[in-house]
Amino acid sequence: MKIGNFDLNKDGTFIIAELSANHNGSLEVAKKTIKAAKEIGANAVKLQTYKPETMTLDSKNPDFLIGGGTLWDGKSLYELYKEAMTPWEWHGELFSYARSLGIEIFSSPFDKSAVDFLEQFNPSAYKIASFEITDYELVRHTASRQKPIIISTGIATFEEIKDVVRICKDEGNENIILLKCTSEYPAPLYEANLKTIPDMRETFGVEVGFSDHTLGHIAPVVAVTLGAKVVEKHFILDKNIGGPDSKFSLDKNEFQEMIQAIRSTEKLLGKVEYTLNEKREKQRRFARSLYVCKDIKKGERFSEENIKSVRPFYGLHPRYLKDILGKRAKKDYKFADRVELDF
Repeated sequence: MKIGNFDLNKDGTFIIAELSANHNGSLEVAKKTIKAAKEIGANAVKLQTYKPETMTLDSKNPDFLIGGGTLWDGKSLYELYKEAMTPWEWHGELFSYARSLGIEIFSSPFDKSAVDFLEQFNPSAYKIASFEITDYELVRHTASRQKPIIISTGIATFEEIKDVVRICKDEGNENIILLKCTSEYPAPLYEANLKTIPDMRETFGVEVGFSDHTLGHIAPVVAVTLGAKVVEKHFILDKNIGGPDSKFSLDKNEFQEMIQAIRSTEKLLGKVEYTLNEKREKQRRFARSLYVCKDIKKGERFSEENIKSVRPFYGLHPRYLKDILGKRAKKDYKFADRVELDF
């Protein structure tokens, strides 16, 4: 599967810098953040496309007030989304700017009108946010655009994940990536449950990645070792600018460290390999082989007193030791001679 020019089967882990609200209301900050994402080696930057009125109602009834120990307690949903939104009039400039830098750009649409709006920019993919996974008509409408569809599963039940995969396939879209996700901000490590990643791939038969809200970057690195092909993480130019998502975002240096750790992890994982390359073949000279440790006369029997498995590996393989013991030498051997299979 390809996302833009990035091939998930050949190019490693697709690393997404999530802009979210980290522009803090400034188009210039948004552009600087995109540039920084490119400079540190992110593969893509992701926006969020909504308006407060497409997300919720402008109400301060108890149902619409945020509580429960979040970073945003006390605000209404409408107030939060009004503060955090990326203005729709910025999108054209942000898409154009990202592409001029050579970094992929796409967005999370939060309703069908956002999908229709984003189509004019021909995004390389679409992302369904965790809390939108229950909006089956949004999933259907997005999948019908036949772009790769990345779906966070943070608050989804097993049945809902099954449903959205089926919906995408019913629309003829097989380019599905499910993201393991813990929808807490920040998310504690003990709730990441990253062992779910390989199980998701096997159970649902699609590509799998990780949308991370933990602090630091150990979780994405472990996710990659478990088969995550996509890693998404909130990215902020500088935490000092503040904003709704700043506390669980990585700044430029932290995000770069995460990318470097993931790329090092990919090198460590390598591929399934049993053959020896030239360097390792040469190193075999320091392995053990059979040598004479005491002079042996022709006709004398080989024994554990006169032959021994020692370094280096120029002699006979130690696998032949039991075959040789008790056999008679067909020639004289001197101390430190290589043993030969001569019987």
